[in-house]
Amino acid sequence: MRGIREKILPPGGHSFRLLKWDRSLGEVETIISPQQSVRVAGAGNRWHFHTEMELTLFLRGQGTRFVGDHIGPFAPGDLVLLGERLPHYWHTNGVTSGLSIQFHFPMDHPFWGFPENLSTAELFQRSGHGMAISGKTAQVISQLMQELPKNTGAAQLGILLIILARLVAAPQPDLKLLSGGAFNLPNESPHQEIIAKAVRHLIANFREEVRLEDLLKLTRMSRPTFARQFKKHSGHSYSSFLNKLRLQAACRELEKSERGILDISLACGFPHVSFFNRLFRREMKCNPTEFRLRVRSSDKPAPSKKSTAPQAEPDPSIRSLFPPA
Repeated sequence: MRGIREKILPPGGHSFRLLKWDRSLGEVETIISPQQSVRVAGAGNRWHFHTEMELTLFLRGQGTRFVGDHIGPFAPGDLVLLGERLPHYWHTNGVTSGLSIQFHFPMDHPFWGFPENLSTAELFQRSGHGMAISGKTAQVISQLMQELPKNTGAAQLGILLIILARLVAAPQPDLKLLSGGAFNLPNESPHQEIIAKAVRHLIANFREEVRLEDLLKLTRMSRPTFARQFKKHSGHSYSSFLNKLRLQAACRELEKSERGILDISLACGFPHVSFFNRLFRREMKCNPTEFRLRVRSSDKPAPSKKSTAPQAEPDPSIRSLFPPA
């Protein structure tokens, strides 16, 4: 999904920008030092893109993430690497908090003058699809990111380099590509804000009947132009995008509520439960009842028992950087 280009400037004396937020993605601060931070305009709560890569960690909150043509849920611990010019947006439900690193190393940047950094080139290329990071890799990187605000100067840069090295060395199952297509967007497009307006309308009203005629009136486009531009900017047809929004809402209802399948399908905007069931099986590879049983069984805590296994050692790269006082 295309959005509005965000222009990012690292603070003086820094080669990258470190952001934090404690309540909302619209209330973001740039961390200058452990004692100083400056409020900046946050763009994470609307469609946008930038020339910088970004690594975003949610410490608190949940909602729906949009990365390129990917639409999916996020929860605390969600960690995503975004490539250059990849449009993204986090639609949050309530209060959130987290950290984000934004950096830009074009091919003429001194970063590439060190031969040790050449191994990151493939990672940077793959990040054009967006990557959800999980497993041990996510645990280690989350720890490292939370150390960044406590450090300055070369120590901060060293942590970023360790993070990149961890991503390069990550096992394949820990890195999941999100967007089916990579995006290489121009700085400006006359249709970016218009399509973003249509997307905001869909997100706000997907539980109701959404008529194509209303979107054409909102965007002041003809039917062929709207269909072409929506597909070009989002990677989806209008109807596919709308169905994905409704499916994500239905999945949350199935996981959290006791409502019946018919009630959920209607509440999420599907006019016919038969269509909802067919679409759900096609996209989720199971029916709604099976999905509910699966997610609830996976949430049950394992029986408690005293473990004789030794406690996991802190990651050695973290231990060496931050020895105990």
